[in-house]
Amino acid sequence: MNELVTIAEKIATQLIARKQTIAVAESSTGGLISAALLSVPGASAYFLGGAVVYTRNARRLLMDIPDEAMKGIRSASQPYAQLLASQVCQRFATDWGLSETGATGPTGNRYGDAAGHCCIAVASRGGADQVITMETGSSDRQANMQAFAKMALELLLLRLTD
Repeated sequence: MNELVTIAEKIATQLIARKQTIAVAESSTGGLISAALLSVPGASAYFLGGAVVYTRNARRLLMDIPDEAMKGIRSASQPYAQLLASQVCQRFATDWGLSETGATGPTGNRYGDAAGHCCIAVASRGGADQVITMETGSSDRQANMQAFAKMALELLLLRLTD
């Protein structure tokens, strides 16, 4: 967690200096991204909320994404990560939305993705999105959760410092 907090501190500095806010929608990281951002003193200045969107029901209830909006989109994909990031940004009326969706392990998911597969997206109120896919090649669930959270925070930091 210390490594995540170090990145989150840099993110906090950027968001506070810009007077900007963020919301997070995460799945396989189970709240690690939000926990890292919230561990920084003064987080209430920039962190407006988040959701662990781990199931179809959570997607419907927490993110207000109906089944019809999922036509042609599957979980643990770049389009789904992008949809989550945009939706969390819109629902919380933040400057930034960050999302993660993947397969932590020890086995892959029902869509054929191997353990260690993750898609991460950053969306901004201005509509500039960035989506990446990472593959750790590991079946270690906890290590993958940490790796996914780290990559998500690093991608956000990169966007903030561009």
